[in-house]
Amino acid sequence: MARGFSEFKYMTFDVVGTLIDFEGGITTCLAGIAAEAGVAIDSEEALSLYRQARYMPDAALFPDDLARVYRVIASRLGLPAEEKYGARLRDSASAWQGFPDSAAALAELAKSHRLIAMTNARRWALDHFEKQLGSPFFATFTADDTGTEKPEPAFFQKVFDFVASRGDSKDDILHVAQSQYHDIGISRALGMTNCWIERRHAQKGYGGTIEPVRFTAPDYHFTSMAAFAAAVRESLKERT
Repeated sequence: MARGFSEFKYMTFDVVGTLIDFEGGITTCLAGIAAEAGVAIDSEEALSLYRQARYMPDAALFPDDLARVYRVIASRLGLPAEEKYGARLRDSASAWQGFPDSAAALAELAKSHRLIAMTNARRWALDHFEKQLGSPFFATFTADDTGTEKPEPAFFQKVFDFVASRGDSKDDILHVAQSQYHDIGISRALGMTNCWIERRHAQKGYGGTIEPVRFTAPDYHFTSMAAFAAAVRESLKERT
């Protein structure tokens, strides 16, 4: 049986893909470039090519790496290969939108729990994402802060060390994320309680996120942040 939501002091959140619609941001930018070039692209094909390019051995930190990714995928999508378009894709991250339910859900959850962001994005990108989300976080950890990316255990250890400095432990954390590969599998391996937000529940495949070697059944499972926040709200009501 999953633990009750009131048993957690902290909720840690993946940001890109769980709270911020990076797939929509990438495909919108690519579609704009395509329209200017007089061609059309298939969004799912673009995400598949992005995923393959993003996880090449020479990948840089995200979203800076999008400039390199664009150079890799442009010709396969029939897009112009000029450097300015790679820079445009990279810089588009500053305008990516939160999912429609993200900000309101986070605002509600922040009333009962300390929220911590855990993102593979660089700090400059998180600064923009936080504004989209209403700046709900008690603490934030980026690839710049940790020197690594999820699913590396070292990223999670930075967060464990932080809560330990406050007299708490990983048992006080509920980890919330959409990526089976980056978050759900590794959080289970590290002994955390987790919650899967299945953003692509109505779509086939993993989109822009790498497919895990194996599926991990989460402790909690919702298809939206709104549904998750509602479940937390009802659970807390039952205890009062």
